[in-house]
Amino acid sequence: MSYLVLARKWRPRRFAELVGQTHVVRALTNALVSGRVHHAFLFTGTRGVGKTTIARIFAKSLNCERGQGAEPCGECATCLDIDAGRFVDLLEIDAASNTGVDDVREVIENAQYMPSRGRTKVYLIDEVHMLSRPAFNALLKTLEEPPPHVKFLLATTDPQKLPVTVLSRCLQFNLKRLDEAQIRGQMEKILAAEGMPAEPGALALLAYGADGSLRDGLSLLDQAIAYTAGALDEAGVRTMLGTVDRARIGALLAALAAADGLALMREIETLAAFSPDFGQVLDGIAASLHRIQLRQLVAGVADDDSDVGEVDVAALAAQIEPELVQLWYQMAIGGRRDLPLAPSPRTGFEMSLLRMLAFRPVGANVQDSSSPEAARKPVPSPSRMASAVPGNHRTADGSIVPVASRTSTPVREPPLAAKPAMTDVPATADIMLVRRDAIPRALHNTDDWLAIVAESGLKGPVRDLAAHASFVAYADGALTLALPDGLDHLRSDALVGKLADAFAGSLGNAPKIVFAKAADGDDNLHARTARARDERQANAVREFTENPTVQRYMQQFGAKLVPDSIRPADEN
Repeated sequence: MSYLVLARKWRPRRFAELVGQTHVVRALTNALVSGRVHHAFLFTGTRGVGKTTIARIFAKSLNCERGQGAEPCGECATCLDIDAGRFVDLLEIDAASNTGVDDVREVIENAQYMPSRGRTKVYLIDEVHMLSRPAFNALLKTLEEPPPHVKFLLATTDPQKLPVTVLSRCLQFNLKRLDEAQIRGQMEKILAAEGMPAEPGALALLAYGADGSLRDGLSLLDQAIAYTAGALDEAGVRTMLGTVDRARIGALLAALAAADGLALMREIETLAAFSPDFGQVLDGIAASLHRIQLRQLVAGVADDDSDVGEVDVAALAAQIEPELVQLWYQMAIGGRRDLPLAPSPRTGFEMSLLRMLAFRPVGANVQDSSSPEAARKPVPSPSRMASAVPGNHRTADGSIVPVASRTSTPVREPPLAAKPAMTDVPATADIMLVRRDAIPRALHNTDDWLAIVAESGLKGPVRDLAAHASFVAYADGALTLALPDGLDHLRSDALVGKLADAFAGSLGNAPKIVFAKAADGDDNLHARTARARDERQANAVREFTENPTVQRYMQQFGAKLVPDSIRPADEN
């Protein structure tokens, strides 16, 4: 007897055997019990979640010899024939192979005839989005008003390609992707019935690889049984899938947390020896960072301990600051997206991790790379350095009280004896990325102001506001500007906020913008641009009129210049 794959052998025969999709089962069950059965149903969802399976169970419920209901007997000739795929009144049509209008016309012509054996003739059209536009048009009338003995069950993985006219004639049910726990639970049930032992870690890997599709998960399970000769161990499944041991991911995160570049490159070299899918490695890093962030910020959320001992989530959560976890997560998913653009997958992977090593948000521990020894040790934050001074102590609210506070002498931090690692940034900019050369621009006069405006890359109304505003003063984070009369519409809160955000990079933080009364002769970018334009126009007119040929034409032939007809060459 030929072997029957697990996906077919364990295909659900009743609604109660379905995994997930309770919202669909409930609606269909209520319709069958009440007798209010619509004539057309559309089942959508990704592959392997039960679209055709539900359609077949629904067909059995309509034609079971023991009566229509939500629970077909599964024992009568009709139920057995439907399970075997030989029931003449259940017509399964593959729209990917029968896309033309002639195929649909054949369906329409046969729909008028009564069922041969059952009570209802059921048309199951799979991948219905593959039908051609003429085929859809030919089907519309029959789909809207079919004979009383006909039901249409449509299934597709891409409902966006269906015409709206078809969607409006069907009851649409969107089948959900199954989560890993549901897929793993079904695998455990099947293996228990088959009498095959399996390690929990192996099933977790297979459930993750299924990507929400139970059929894909059972196909992977078949492959794993063949690969491991029935001994489903985690190491064998990991080798079969080509996934990376989570211990390697834990080592990479530990090297990043310690800011140890040499250790990080050694781990990458060890990892490359297994020829992994570097995109999956970045996915694993992002997943571990997600668990670390959950432990840091939402302590009450239950955590999955399937890889305990491989990624030390508790230790990393205590070692890495939450802002840094968020930054690394964004870099991991960004690197995953940009991996196809890299010169090679390994290069793109290394650059993603080196980016995590190079950038830190303000407030995170920043490493001083002046020596190999210092590169492995985090530089203490100012509050920790102050608390380390003998005699100082920390109060209940976290502030540092020095011994010298009785004489109101401030405690100063000892300067770092190396090139500065980072410039001073206000404490309010906790989420800004600060490079080592990110020095705030000076803003003392109109020339400084116009240079910053020119480099800011502003567009639209925000640029109009900056171009017409005159510089007055900048002190203590407050930027005072003057705006001419008649331009009050540019002082809206939205435009002022966008202008402040645009200057945050140049000034170190977003300034508070206030407006003063404009005075005659105030200089701004708009006025300078106008003066420069007028000067170019005057130069163009002078050069043209002083041209010897033009003067000869005017003297000999009485030629006259047309006003405003001369334009500078750079405006043509």
